[in-house]
Amino acid sequence: MNSLYSFVPSSEHQFPDHPERPGRLEMLDLGPIPGIEALPFAVANAEEIGRAHTAQMLEQLQAACLEGPGIIDSAPTYVTTQSYQSALLAAGATLAVTRAVIRGDAANGFAIVRPPGHHAEPERAMGFCLLNNAAIATLDALENGVERVLVVDYDAHHGNGTQQALLKNPRASYFSTHQENIYPGSGRLEDAPQARGRIANFPLPAYSGDECFSLLFEQGLIALVRAFNPELLIVSAGFDAHWTDPLTSLGLSTPGYYALSKKLVDLAQEICSGKIVFVLEGGYDPQNVNNGVQAVFAALTGNKPAQINDLSKYAEPDISNRLQAFRAWHRL
Repeated sequence: MNSLYSFVPSSEHQFPDHPERPGRLEMLDLGPIPGIEALPFAVANAEEIGRAHTAQMLEQLQAACLEGPGIIDSAPTYVTTQSYQSALLAAGATLAVTRAVIRGDAANGFAIVRPPGHHAEPERAMGFCLLNNAAIATLDALENGVERVLVVDYDAHHGNGTQQALLKNPRASYFSTHQENIYPGSGRLEDAPQARGRIANFPLPAYSGDECFSLLFEQGLIALVRAFNPELLIVSAGFDAHWTDPLTSLGLSTPGYYALSKKLVDLAQEICSGKIVFVLEGGYDPQNVNNGVQAVFAALTGNKPAQINDLSKYAEPDISNRLQAFRAWHRL
């Protein structure tokens, strides 16, 4: 059974000199990848989006887009006259892949979409994000028969919007690993004490790379997933944790992204009957985005990963004390 993907490059959603641009995907080459298949999709409708966003937020976003090109927050987040349609397409493409995986029409899937979504909160667009694609897909799955969904977010920035959208839903779990003390400033270990073991954040020091991520996943995330026992994994895949990303200072390499993706795919096989969907978030170097997407597809399809030697040149920090605190806080 093939891995399904949707692709929304949103070429008309762009703003001069902005890092979240169509050019992020300009090096992406999906043609030669065996075992993947493109999926048709449509725009998300108001009911689907309304599971993650308020009607007032949608009205304000649509109105801002109709006014024409402009900046709508300090991140800076921008909109154009075509941005609302682009956001609807990105959400719809994510829903299409997720529903196909849930139905069993595909082994797994990847929504390669922009604009990204994990900063978009129920009541506001922010952080380069307009609609929260991962949260919309999660809440749609819970509305349509899936009992429990766990979102793993390894973008270099904390997914404040996804956390907020899932905070009060006991059937949804959220795990984020991200660089500490950068935008948006949320995602502390002690966030959401009322949802310990379900809403979990692991802020990482600068230069945390392949070894730190592997240790965190092996000794933290896997236990969290097994305890929550989801029926579906959704992965907010940000390739800005690569050590050469222009906006961040983490230390992942392309082999590191493959290793993380393979761990998640194997975990889905163990816990979720293989049901896992990746959703593109950040990543601001086109080569890293292409390499990261290729690494994810290698994990999803079982193909041999490309041999890319782009290991970080920085020494990794010791996260053992943080990991001990994480396990204690979430009683793992």
